[in-house]
Amino acid sequence: MGSTPNSLKQLALQKFKKNFWGVFSFYFIIFVGLISVFAYVFAPDNSQYANQMHLSIHSKAPGFEVTMLTLPSKIKNEQSVFSKLFFGVKNTDTEVPISNYNVEANTLHYTEYTADGLKGVEKAIPLSSFPNANIEAHIKQKSFVFGTDKYGRDLLSRVLVGARISFFIGFVAVFISLCIGVLMGSLAGYFGGKVDAVIMWIINVTWSIPTLLLVIAITLALGKGFWQVFIAVGLTMWVEVARVVRGQIISTKQMQYVTAAKALGYTDYRIITKHILPNIMAPVIVISAANFAAAILIESGLSFLGIGAQPPMASWGAMIKDHYNYIILGKPYLAMIPGLCIMSLVMAFMLIGNALRDALDVKG
Repeated sequence: MGSTPNSLKQLALQKFKKNFWGVFSFYFIIFVGLISVFAYVFAPDNSQYANQMHLSIHSKAPGFEVTMLTLPSKIKNEQSVFSKLFFGVKNTDTEVPISNYNVEANTLHYTEYTADGLKGVEKAIPLSSFPNANIEAHIKQKSFVFGTDKYGRDLLSRVLVGARISFFIGFVAVFISLCIGVLMGSLAGYFGGKVDAVIMWIINVTWSIPTLLLVIAITLALGKGFWQVFIAVGLTMWVEVARVVRGQIISTKQMQYVTAAKALGYTDYRIITKHILPNIMAPVIVISAANFAAAILIESGLSFLGIGAQPPMASWGAMIKDHYNYIILGKPYLAMIPGLCIMSLVMAFMLIGNALRDALDVKG
């Protein structure tokens, strides 16, 4: 009797919480987001881009273990804690996989690791090369959970660091597409007439060009690189947002509350931003989730083609490109692991998009 009905936001949230796959996808995306932000904290190889190469142990199976000798460098690393945390350690030391070692007469003798049972090169280094002659701190058993890639880099570390590009390109691309798409769609839908005709012509021309081809053209114009790919993908995804916003505003601007706002003398800017847009954001949110997934796939395709993130930067698409031929060489996991990462993240965004669509459906 005296209870107040739940707001639409609360009802939508309750419906979303009942969707198991939507909630699961939400927490999975949060998990991947934390991994991408703090990748160098979780990665076994916390060097920049997880780029420690050991060619003698290339293409090793998951679970491979080897004794690793770290040869200290005389060059001091003067990085800040912030830089190490978010951008990796500028490693000046040299890591050498070894098969055995012994100490004789203040000299460390070791044999470099070689595969296929071959005898490695034997080398010696004076103990004075190590700080305080502490050898044990520089010789450790290292395990590679996902194995190593064709350059002998830790595949797990590359996957964790590569999550950063695939995850953040979605945010940047969706942000750019929302800024452009909402602006263009609002102008076309609210003012109509010649403004609508011009904007729809731009939308149709952009729509007619294949997305990947347009991204490649923009990337080549801006140059290869990290941020160039982000901008290029974002500039090609605004069309869907603009069409949805335009259609929603055309049907909404005839509503009584919009007519009342005009009668009260409110500016067009206030009517659009304060009255119309808040009421049509449900479909925009859903399409943004789909665009997030599409941006990840486009970036992976660009990296596979070699015009995305450039080496030595870790990227899931570039990892597939480097190892796709290993699928027929008996080591398919080198390409399948990053492929499964892309698939799982895209699937999570598609599932959360479906869950949001059902939760925000007022007719349901």
